[in-house]
Amino acid sequence: MSNDAYLTLTGWVGSDVELKKLDGGATVASFRIGSTPRSFDKNQNTWVDRPTTWFTVDCWRLLAQNVADSINRGDPVVVYGRLRTSEWTENGEPRSRTLIEAFSVGHDLSRGTTTFRKQLPQGLAAQPSPFDDLPGEANPFSAEEAA
Repeated sequence: MSNDAYLTLTGWVGSDVELKKLDGGATVASFRIGSTPRSFDKNQNTWVDRPTTWFTVDCWRLLAQNVADSINRGDPVVVYGRLRTSEWTENGEPRSRTLIEAFSVGHDLSRGTTTFRKQLPQGLAAQPSPFDDLPGEANPFSAEEAA
């Protein structure tokens, strides 16, 4: 049994996405996300914001590139991932920080709309869709309907 902590959070991207290529060839994208819970205050008879919690999100490999190409500061997002602790030494002092290693990142569609473009993994040719042979009206993914 794994003792990892997994979480899903919604919030707003609070920094530019920083994309890095590491020495071993891996790609990582990092950004900050702020999540501000709201609650109803019966005394004021209105909704109020509670304190914002900030998280650093790390995305790896293809997810890193897609996040760098798709996510911007100020975007509402949903992040699913695992809590991780990053440890290092700086000036002889041990340092650590808690971050989210993301498995999935997407725009929060309860806040707006977006357009999706499928990206094939490198080295794979485009595969036909099972809907390609259907007439335009019966094909829920026809090019005519998308235009």
